[in-house]
Amino acid sequence: MPMHLPTAEDAVAARETVEWALARLADRRSILPPTTTHEPLPKLTDRGIGAEAAMRLLRDVVFPTAVPPDHPRFLAFIPGAPTVVAALADMALSAAMVFGGSRVEAGTAIDAEDAALRWLADAAGFPASAQGTFVSGGSIANLSALVAARGERYAAPRRQVIVAGASAHSSMAAAARIMGCDLCVAPPADDHGRLTSATLAVALGDRDPEDVVAVVATAGATNNGAVDDLAGVAEVCAERGIWLHVDGAYGGAALLSPRTRRLFDGIEHADSFIVNPHKWLYAPFDCAAVLYRDGGRARRALTQEADYLDAISDDVVGNPSDLAVHLTRRVRGVPLWASVLAYGTAAYTEAVEHCLDIAAYAAARILASADLELALEPALTVMIVRRLGWKSEDYEAWCQDALRSGLAMVVPTKHLGETMLRLCFINPLTTRDDVDLVVAALS
Repeated sequence: MPMHLPTAEDAVAARETVEWALARLADRRSILPPTTTHEPLPKLTDRGIGAEAAMRLLRDVVFPTAVPPDHPRFLAFIPGAPTVVAALADMALSAAMVFGGSRVEAGTAIDAEDAALRWLADAAGFPASAQGTFVSGGSIANLSALVAARGERYAAPRRQVIVAGASAHSSMAAAARIMGCDLCVAPPADDHGRLTSATLAVALGDRDPEDVVAVVATAGATNNGAVDDLAGVAEVCAERGIWLHVDGAYGGAALLSPRTRRLFDGIEHADSFIVNPHKWLYAPFDCAAVLYRDGGRARRALTQEADYLDAISDDVVGNPSDLAVHLTRRVRGVPLWASVLAYGTAAYTEAVEHCLDIAAYAAARILASADLELALEPALTVMIVRRLGWKSEDYEAWCQDALRSGLAMVVPTKHLGETMLRLCFINPLTTRDDVDLVVAALS
């Protein structure tokens, strides 16, 4: 079929796309504000409009309406800023069409993913026997780890529970619903909602450990950046024989910084751990890593079996499809591996350190402002900011104006029921000048 064999027109479209991609990566500041008005997209027809026209429409009409999280003043949610090599590797990955479910089909691409996983496992202090895989995001990574934690107890006679801290990610409640479990939220130890050994003991009470699927500790809460008392929680879990899962989707990257590594003491005792490289480790969407202390236990709970899969089964080391709730998968860990290989691990530590510095600078500027105050002590690179005298509608209006003008992408959040602003700094391209612009606009 002609559409499967490159033509001269395809070659032109490819060259234009590569040139556009490099220009896009070189200038991430011009992507805001997004365009809001354009002509309706052309209808799908029998004949089509051709490769050049389709790609130009994608670049010039479709993409500009998005709000990409790699703008240096994208401070909402959890931003992401892929490295150049990671983005290029991701482009190549689509053309290579590697199926990442099995080692037979993916070949050395799985070795590359395993090397990246080993780097992450070493950062967390996991043993050499640890195994893992890359999935689409934190929600699937958390769900996979919790399914592995439950193992063969899926037919338990009593309703099972997942215990988490007050600042746990919303995906824990979703996982509990999917698995038919109850979510037990421990009482908050402080205004950040941290989980500690004491509050965990209260939540567990006299529950039978067999009824507890897992305890979930958070290593970098999405809303406020808090890291739970991992060492204390790990001790309680060890005493009661309960699986400990650590959600480091956002904050796990801070394992690379000497100044924040101590916050994660105890993570080495976890049974499973996740981190999202498409956040603070500069991989493209979508990429989350889930790691298990005992890969064999995870495989027994998660491996899919079918006659047509026998040819690719690997009972010795397992396949990536055996370590999460997936079968079909792309080798989404390869762009991370290529980037770390290209730039070195020291560059990643430097990038994380820069973000910690920028966050500290932002906190100082807010404290120096007569109109702003920090509602909480900043944790990692997240801060909750109150604008004195503002009501909920004022925050919403300011955020809309900031995006419309191209100043920044910021969205309101709530802390203890009060609407405020939340700022998250994990882009190494963010400068002090960017912080000054935002703070000045709020004052």
